[in-house]
Formats: sequence, structure tokens, C-alpha cells
Amino acid sequence: MPPDTAPLSLARGLLQQADSDAVMVRVLAADGGEGTAHSYRDLLRTALALAADLTDLARTLGRPARVGLLAENSPEWVAADLAALFAGAVEIPVPTAFTAQQAASLLESADLCLTDTAGSAALTRWTAATPDPVLPAGCPTTALDLPALIARPPAPHPPVPGDDAVVKVIHTSGTTSAPKGVQIRRHGLDALLTSLRTRTRPAIFERYLSIVPLSLLIEQVAGLYMPFLAGGSVSFLPPGTALVGTAADAAPRMLTLLRQARPTALVVPPTVAGLFLALCDQQPAESVTERHRRIFGHDGPVFIACGGAPVPPEILQRLHAHGLTVHEGYGLSENSSVVSWNFPGEVRFGTVGRPLDHVHAELADDGELLIRSTSLFAGYTREDPSSVVVDDQGRLHTGDLAEIDDDGYLRITGRKKNLVITAGGRNVAPEWVEARYRELGFIREAAVIADGLDDVHGLFVIDAALDPDTARSRITEFGRRKLSGIERAAVVHLMSEDDPAYATCFTVTGRPRRDVIRHHVLTRTPAAAPQQTKEKA
Repeated sequence: MPPDTAPLSLARGLLQQADSDAVMVRVLAADGGEGTAHSYRDLLRTALALAADLTDLARTLGRPARVGLLAENSPEWVAADLAALFAGAVEIPVPTAFTAQQAASLLESADLCLTDTAGSAALTRWTAATPDPVLPAGCPTTALDLPALIARPPAPHPPVPGDDAVVKVIHTSGTTSAPKGVQIRRHGLDALLTSLRTRTRPAIFERYLSIVPLSLLIEQVAGLYMPFLAGGSVSFLPPGTALVGTAADAAPRMLTLLRQARPTALVVPPTVAGLFLALCDQQPAESVTERHRRIFGHDGPVFIACGGAPVPPEILQRLHAHGLTVHEGYGLSENSSVVSWNFPGEVRFGTVGRPLDHVHAELADDGELLIRSTSLFAGYTREDPSSVVVDDQGRLHTGDLAEIDDDGYLRITGRKKNLVITAGGRNVAPEWVEARYRELGFIREAAVIADGLDDVHGLFVIDAALDPDTARSRITEFGRRKLSGIERAAVVHLMSEDDPAYATCFTVTGRPRRDVIRHHVLTRTPAAAPQQTKEKA
């Protein structure tokens, strides 16, 4: 960014909108009706009232309060998140899809737990599932009651916290069942948002549609803070609607709500990019404007961002030819989310864009991506062998293998720890192989398992409407044509996209949970045997 760019303060920028009657949050209606809308004035008033309570709690504790947040994507989530920000509290958002053990691990230091209706239901479910307490001793729960908070006398604007304290603890998977907490710094989050705002136009975030859980930091950044700082709005799916990545059929059902939401921006996992292509292919002769009206309900453009597992370049190019450009990016919670992004007008397919202005990227001798950044995290709540490290030069060792071209664009080629060696001593980089298989439009997700095995196994999540024998035949033929004998899946396992195990085997952003998948494909019951085949020599 230009050297004279002043770093923004997220809290101060939000408070500047406190007197606006513009829509801040919309909740779509399941029947296609008007839904509900909440203004900046009302939601920020709610957040300030709740912030006053958190400030009182901090005085009692003699330190910033640690606040668990159990909620689905909702106005209540937004109010609680902003209240924690204004009060200088440490927010601990917990996915309601977690197990009781995972939730207890993340909440072990919480002083208070805020819940909406879905969060209360999750807490009840967890409590019934385990004899062990989910919340630490002495940690009360408070239901988020927006009407009651709005009805309070207006709370004064608090002093904007200025110290570089930890403001969030974000879950990330590790090598154990207990998720690590990534500690996010206030100044780190501000540095990230400053960089993003120098590279994007405010109009992009006029109407953001949120389809993945807000417990993901990237969704908080792209779905809340970027729209709110621009005076835009976020739309949430109807209450009770499964978010993408939390249920097997969530992504196809989300597509039916696009025209109602009329989004100008959204972040999608890779599987949704494939669904967009299928929608485009339904009417290839229509104009770009007609296509935007049919899919998104307005003339466009729409900023579609994608991260997590890579999208095959062929799919990206075909979408671009249809007038829908998907902007791939790369990030990790340890950098407060985004490291690099393909921004409008600067897209290079097959890459994850160039690093943000506050990030410096370089490669180690073995090809590992190292980054220096002013938005790095403040450490983990617990360590395990999957933890990344910051060396004595301030470089974060990402664990990702990458290439950097002459123009500074990054290409992620795989994970160091995922490079597998078959029982025959052959090396396989699974991410590249998986991306090639996803070129087949009916494949929603793919995962290759080979470490220590005689054969390469592939798990393929396929379109529920496709005949399994047809899918198996096309996968096998594609492997023979496009991949070497070392890389292609010799043993093909199929899973329908409506199989509940889909959400267990893959993350919301499409990354394979490789240990879970390995167990799944190697311990299949006899009843599942028809869904797997081994390629004949």
C-alpha cells in the first residue's frame, strides 16, 4: 500500500455508521418474501448496550472478558461480535456443528457464553451427549435478546480500544480432536482490513451474501467488516437453512436463494464454483447480463471469491468465458485470514493472486512458503505437531509448498506434510491430483490417499443424480487420459453429495480431512463394497 496510507481502526470505522438508517443486516425469508432488515442505527445500538455489560464484567474480573459465542449466522451473531470488539473483550466463536468435546476444548477459558436460538440448542445437544461439562465452572450463558437490548436507553460510545490486544480466538484443526485456538490481534486485524480496502472498491461490498459459517475468520472479514466499513449490508440465509459445508445438500439449496439476495459479493467454497458452472452451462447462448439476472437477480457484476482447496483452472476459465469470474485467494488464520487474492482486473487463473500490501512472501530452499506480515497472530491456545512456527526473522512457516512467478503471483502446489510416499516408494502430491479430478463437472470434492499403501485410493463426492457406474467409468477413463500411473487413483471410492459423511470428510472450504478419509476408505463395511472399484492393470 502507499507509504502514507493511514491504518484504519475497525471499531472506530464501525462507530462512524452509528446514526445511519441504512440496512446493515438482512435475513432472507424461506418463502421468498421480504424477510427482515436491521439498520446500522438499531444493530449498533444493540451492540453498544451489550458492550456496556461486557465492560462491567471486565471491571469485575480485572481483565478483558473472554466471551464464547454460540450462534448461527444471524443479527444476534453480528451484535455480539461488535459488542466484544467495542468492549475490548476476547471473542471465542464456536461452530454449532462442533462435537461436545471440541466445543468444551475451545471454551475452556470462557467467562461468559452468549447464545442465539441455534446456539442454545447446540449447547443442550452437547450437554446431553457427554457427562463432562461443556462450559467451565462458573461460566454463565446469556441468551441474545435483540428487542430487549434495543429497548434500553442508548449507551454512550465507549473509548475505542487502542492497545494491540488479543480480540479473537479462532478455531483451527490440528492433529488431535481438540481444536487449536488461533489468537488474533487487534492491530493485526486492522492491518489486514487496511490492505484489503486499498485493493477493492466499496461498491463491491454493497450487498454481501453470507453462505458459510461466521465462525470462519475469512467470513467475518469479507462478510461483515468489509461491507460494514463501506456502508453496505450482509444478507443471511433464512433461519434454519443449513450453511454450505455443514450439510450435504446445503450448496444446491443455497443456489435457489441467490436471486432473492441479489448479492454483489460472496465467498464460496470450491464446490460452489462447480455448481455455478453447471448453471452457466444450462443456457450457454444467453448474454452476460441475462445470465447475471437469471442467477443473481440483477445485472451484475458479482465479486465471487474462493479459497480453501484449489479450483481447476479449466473451470475458472470456463466460468470467466461465461462472464462469471471467480477470484481465488489464499490465507490462513495465523495471518488473520487473507495472505493473497486475485482482485478484479488483476486475475491470473491457476494462482491465488499477489500478496496483500502488508505481506511479504518468499520461498524456503525446499519450496515452503514463508511470509512476513503485520497481521500475524499472537500464538495458539495450545500447541500440537501441526502448529506453524514463526522463525527468529519474523517469518511464518506456512507448511504450504508454493511457486512465485515473475509478477509476484503465488501458486500453491501442496502441503509439505501431505506429500505421500506409496509402499512402492513413489511420491504423490495429492492436491494437484485432486484438482485435476475436479475438472470433471460432476465431482464435488476429491481426496487422494496413498501414504504407505500399495495403491493410490481416491474418494470422490459425486452429483447425487449421477449413476455411480457412469461416474466410476468416467473417473477411471479420466485418470488414464490425464494422469500418470503413479498419480491416478487405482482404487475408486464413491460418495454421493447427499451422504451425511460428506461434511465429516471435508471442511467447509473443501479441504480434505485426510485422517478421517483414510479411515473411511480403508475400513469400509461389506455393504459399501459396490461403491469401490480397483482399476485393472
